[in-house]
Amino acid sequence: MTDHARTDGAARAGARSEDARSEDAATAGTRTDGARTAAPVHGTWEPRPAARWEDAFLSGNGTHGAMVFGDPNDDRVIVNHHRLIRPNGSADARPPELADRLTDVQDRLLAGDVTAGEDFTDGRPLLWVQPFHPAFQVRLRRPAARWRAYRREADFTTGVVRALCDDRRDEVFVSRADDVIAQYVTAPDLTLDVTLDHRLPGAPADLAVGHGAVLTPEGALLTLRARYPGSDLAYTGVTLLVTDGRTRPALPGVRVRGARSMLLLTRVRRHPGEPDVLAEVRALRELLPEAGHAEDEIERAYAHLLARHTALHRAAYLRVTLDLHADPAERALPGSELVRRPKSPALLERLFAAGRHHLLSAAGTLPPRLTGLWTGDWDTAWSGAFTTDANLNLQTASAAAAALPEVTEAHAALIQAQLPHWRDNARAVFGARGVVAPAHTDGESGHIRHLSRAYPLHVWTAGADWLLKPLVDHDETRGERDPRLAAALAEVARFYEDFLTRTDDDGHLVIVPSYSPENRPANAGWITVNAAMDLSAARHALRTAADYHPGPDAERWRALADRLPPHRVNAEGALAEWARPGLDDSYDHRHLSHLYGVWPLDEIHPYDTPELAAAARRALELRGAENDSAHGHLHHALVAARLGDAQRVAGALDNVLAGDFFHVSLMSGHYPNRHVYNADAAHTLPAVLIEALIHSTPERLVLLPALPPALPSGELRGIRTRFGAEVDLTWTPDGATAVLRPARTCRIDLQTSAGARPLSLSAGEDRVLTLGPR
Repeated sequence: MTDHARTDGAARAGARSEDARSEDAATAGTRTDGARTAAPVHGTWEPRPAARWEDAFLSGNGTHGAMVFGDPNDDRVIVNHHRLIRPNGSADARPPELADRLTDVQDRLLAGDVTAGEDFTDGRPLLWVQPFHPAFQVRLRRPAARWRAYRREADFTTGVVRALCDDRRDEVFVSRADDVIAQYVTAPDLTLDVTLDHRLPGAPADLAVGHGAVLTPEGALLTLRARYPGSDLAYTGVTLLVTDGRTRPALPGVRVRGARSMLLLTRVRRHPGEPDVLAEVRALRELLPEAGHAEDEIERAYAHLLARHTALHRAAYLRVTLDLHADPAERALPGSELVRRPKSPALLERLFAAGRHHLLSAAGTLPPRLTGLWTGDWDTAWSGAFTTDANLNLQTASAAAAALPEVTEAHAALIQAQLPHWRDNARAVFGARGVVAPAHTDGESGHIRHLSRAYPLHVWTAGADWLLKPLVDHDETRGERDPRLAAALAEVARFYEDFLTRTDDDGHLVIVPSYSPENRPANAGWITVNAAMDLSAARHALRTAADYHPGPDAERWRALADRLPPHRVNAEGALAEWARPGLDDSYDHRHLSHLYGVWPLDEIHPYDTPELAAAARRALELRGAENDSAHGHLHHALVAARLGDAQRVAGALDNVLAGDFFHVSLMSGHYPNRHVYNADAAHTLPAVLIEALIHSTPERLVLLPALPPALPSGELRGIRTRFGAEVDLTWTPDGATAVLRPARTCRIDLQTSAGARPLSLSAGEDRVLTLGPR
């Protein structure tokens, strides 16, 4: 391997601005017209409208979401909003008051009573969080007409979904700049009915719905208010219709006749009491730069809104790109055909692009839910909530490395808003200071209330560290420490100070009660002692808090971490899911909580802890797929990538690509055959590919740690490392080249297939590394 610094003109050309490199990527990769292309397509397309809401193309700005069917005769855009959750009686639920019983259950578990935790609850039935639901659909209907040519496409660089039918064009995007759903329709003669229609699958029959349709100088104003049964809460949607045609009432909407263009601006709000509709209308009108509503003025208004949005979305999306040198003919295929070619590099390229677009589009007010930001059905699986013991972190796993601080900030916002509830959890369940995170949340309440005998998630103490770890990665990547994160880490450490009071015969601290989501020992109850995830989380939380808070607190926290017991290797040579001797592993399970030390932590890896890494690899070999959930397969792949197991990464990807997990929209299903709409596979897959190609810690860079054999060549550009450098990587069977652009001076270990060596980097000085054949 060779390397050299670049400080000449070539180096300066290689270190061009992010905007310039984004422009190149966009120019090379946005063609979706079926032509052969020289670079990956940053979008997808279909030759027909969506017949199911699951196949609707997606746009979003992290607050509002839009699902676009693209039917020229009955066009539907389903409106979503992150804050739309249906009251179900759980909003005010508090965590169980169990602190006065903690000592007794600890005594019994430590004495060997493996069922002692069965009654460590307040007896409440399982209570799901408030379920996420759609708002309504903006519906444009015209008399049925036959059409000759049709194309529906999504442009990931802009977030625009477009339907082209004969001489009609319909475009939809959700503005990151103005928080509005914009729909622009043009045709020589538009005659259609416009309504806001709440009738979506699963909508409650007793939902109190009121419609409004008022003609205005620019066209019309449509409103829909829906009050939840038995609640003072409601949501209201407002659509401002601007057209150059004639409008008249056609309740519950309006009819447009003789138009050549139409612009619809839509927002929705969840609120108590009565909404201020006039304020919403004024806010929408302020988005229009022109006072008139002639055809050219409407076009300019739309172009103005799109330009403001694109400046934000395009730059974020194009920070990182992947090119697997796929067949141009396969790149030109519609998504519905490409997903039937699971061995195609073009499919991985498109899924990487779609996953990146969908993740960016789903994160803003909140991070992505189990369904991202979208659903077309009120009956969302698992309440469409945030499941924090696996799914949320898996979906956002690419954020730091793939340069999506928007996603990390949304993740941080969720945590910051709920810290007071996390404090309540620590006090109520454990009688402790500090914080304990819930395993489920609807985005509002952070109280633990989802518990049952089979899912005693109230005793899962690893959650706060698990959820804060992506924020630590982000801080390392940017080279700054967020004071909000520092404060939260201190609270986690204080919890462990109060909680870690019991010891074993060897003098090690014991985590009791303990729980490994969502598994149990083969020979014991669900609530037990020293789950591997809990041990890894406690060690990491205490040491990370110490790093952020040097001084007496740091010394005390590090000393506490050093007293925790080591991981246990079981009789089969595998890292045990429970470090307590005598607890047998249950291997056939979708979660891999016990391998938290491998991914996302740096506690166990092949370079400094080879014996534990071998045990972790054995644990991965023995792990079953249980119910073939997408998150299980891709979590498996992330762990395998950290362990340098390329074959196992490839196998996990094959399970997902060949399992028919992806809808035409390139959003995914939770199970094979597209069963249960769920964002896990769609959002996590980019992280798997990145981890297989580049891994970094604050002290190490690993190049091509687990390259799948089916990807012999390619280019991954724009990756951010945790030591502060940006990396572009190209590889072929003959070797690889990595260009490092460090933003700060540091010394790291470089790990490749040829071994390890130290590498010094200077801020502002590019470094080119050339690797020989693998």
